[in-house]
Order: sequence, then C-alpha cells, then structure tokens
Amino acid sequence: MPEVGTLAPDFSLPADDGATVTLSALRGRPVVVYFYPRDDTPGCTTEACDFRDRQAQLAAAQSAVVLGISGDSLAAHQRFKKKYGLNFPLLSDADKSVMLAYGAYGKKIMYGKEVEGVIRSTFVIDRDGKVAAAWKKVSVKGHADAVLAALAALS
Repeated sequence: MPEVGTLAPDFSLPADDGATVTLSALRGRPVVVYFYPRDDTPGCTTEACDFRDRQAQLAAAQSAVVLGISGDSLAAHQRFKKKYGLNFPLLSDADKSVMLAYGAYGKKIMYGKEVEGVIRSTFVIDRDGKVAAAWKKVSVKGHADAVLAALAALS
C-alpha cells in the first residue's frame, strides 16, 4: 500500500464509458480512488451511492475526481452505473495489477475464513499525484464523510 506522502502508483484503466483513464493525466486536481469488491452487492452499492450523493460536495472540494475500481467487466460496470445513477467513472482492473500496486488485493478474513480478494480501500491523491490520505479495510458507513474531510484538509 502506498504510504501517505509518497507518489501514487500511476495507472491507465478502461472506464465504463469506453474511455481510458490515466491517473497522471488528472494531475492538478485531487483524485479519490476507491477499490471495491463487486458491482451491485450491498456494501459496494452503499459505498457507490454515498459517493454519488456527495458528488456536488466532492466537486466543490478542490474539484475532486472520484474513480471507482474493481475487477468487474465494463459491461457489469455499465449496468451498475445505470441502475444506481452513478455520476463518476467505474474502472475495470481485470488483471488486478492496480489493486496489487495499491495493496487493495490480497488475503482477508470473510465470514470467519481467510480468502483472497479485493480489500476495500480508498486513497485521496493530491494535485501533485501524492497520496494525501489512505484507508485500508474501509467500513462503508460514514466513509464518504471521512473522504470529504481529507479533501477539505488539502491546501
């Protein structure tokens, strides 16, 4: 997992709208990168809808960009985005390379068993491409508020 103050690993991933999103191309604006396990599941839906519902606040907070990343297909992302009216890009990391670079994939405990999978994680990346805040093993409830507070703390 990249540490606060270090350069965030760059990536280029396909988005639900057919574009390719490259992190370094967004320099000059803060970016919220959140990793989630799967489209259209209860926790992931709650998290995505919280970011959706706070989009105006996020945009007002330093013109921040939100990017949701999972290993789901672009078709799954498109269905999820349409179903819930999501207003930010969903990126597909099918080979898990970006999740691995961010420490958002690995061993975790699920229902009392150790499994390998996506570790719900969020990173706030500042205008210079450095990690300004990081959360690993995110608890969905109230998380969007913590992200807004981190964005507000950016100078």
